[in-house]
Amino acid sequence: MALLELKNVSKVFGSGHTEVVALKTTDFSASRGELIAIIGPSGSGKSTFLTIAGGLLTPSTGDVIINGKNITDVKEKKRAGIRLKEIGFVLQQSNLVPFLTVRQQMQLLDKVKNDNVTKEKFMEVCESLGISDLLDSFPADLSGGERQRVAIAKALYTNPSIILADEPTASLDSDRAFEVMEMLKQATTSTGKTSIVVTHDTRLIDYCDKVYKITDGTLKLQEVKAFL
Repeated sequence: MALLELKNVSKVFGSGHTEVVALKTTDFSASRGELIAIIGPSGSGKSTFLTIAGGLLTPSTGDVIINGKNITDVKEKKRAGIRLKEIGFVLQQSNLVPFLTVRQQMQLLDKVKNDNVTKEKFMEVCESLGISDLLDSFPADLSGGERQRVAIAKALYTNPSIILADEPTASLDSDRAFEVMEMLKQATTSTGKTSIVVTHDTRLIDYCDKVYKITDGTLKLQEVKAFL
């Protein structure tokens, strides 16, 4: 069974002469163990796709199904609960609480979700991301790349079924970017997750099982070998 499905999904903003079709009618499916890249130019609909897939934005038409649950018409409180349980987000603007240290960010998640990764596993993630010595730092004390790496650790901490990453390597140098993709690949395959990475960087797609390109709101499956 697919972990994530979009059926006949579209998104339109505005109406009349201000109408913008951000995402044209789209069918999409992602299964356990798949690492998928979504590529395309700015303004093509990548972020719209990702926020709809994660239940942050309601589609104009169609259904979004996460781990067998149709979340399209559920109330926001229930949808938020599904997001917390099923989805780990890595957003361009790292969603870190400014007045909490890195360690406290994770402790906050422990208060709202009780099946997060073990302390030992979390320290392994921190070591891999090079943030072990940053656990008592506040977000304002971190560089952009460090905040991004903490955001990735935070997404993995909740042990989600689905990881949705919007340009997760944008603030990282090449070596660290490849390390992050290796980590996402390993987390995806070893624990049966689905990971979807929106990126401009075609160097990263050889880590992916599938590559989709989105242009003017139209999503199409590509041949991975065409980018290698």
